[in-house]
Amino acid sequence: MTDSNPSFLGRISLAVGTFFRILGDGEFAAGVLRLRDGVEANTAPTPAPAAAPAPQPAPVLKEASPDAALQLLGLLQRDARFIDFVEEDIKNYSDADIGAAARLVHDGCRATLREHFTIRPVRDEAEGSRVTLAEGFDAASIRLTGNVVGKAPFNGSISHRGWRVDEVRLPKLTDSHNAKVIAPAEVEL
Repeated sequence: MTDSNPSFLGRISLAVGTFFRILGDGEFAAGVLRLRDGVEANTAPTPAPAAAPAPQPAPVLKEASPDAALQLLGLLQRDARFIDFVEEDIKNYSDADIGAAARLVHDGCRATLREHFTIRPVRDEAEGSRVTLAEGFDAASIRLTGNVVGKAPFNGSISHRGWRVDEVRLPKLTDSHNAKVIAPAEVEL
């Protein structure tokens, strides 16, 4: 069906819908009469425009200092050999060897995160729990997935509880510290 030449079933649907709208909406009925009588459509009174919502101010972007990120990479390298593991070409290793190495890296990364951060779930409910998100929910803390239509309140189930950092305890750095050197090269004598 095209707008310029609707099919027979399309015309029936249009006629029935228009019939009931004419019965229920006097202004629409007057417009149909004007159209039938050949009066220009733009002579109909135009409704007052709805008040446009106030524009949201543009977010202020701030430049992040890479020092803390580099410091964290250095800590993960020191305690878990994280970068050594990620940069290693593991194609020629067996799954058992990779698994053993991954277990050591995992333990070291976990210990580093727990030492320097207090990390908590964003949502306390168990994954799979049904929840209702009221209007005004924190969209920075909750990402809607799946068939997202309409507006809040939304009903759904938690597929991931999310993570947030409540406290950061990174060591203080001296002015002379070069954060770009994540791990110094080692030369054995």
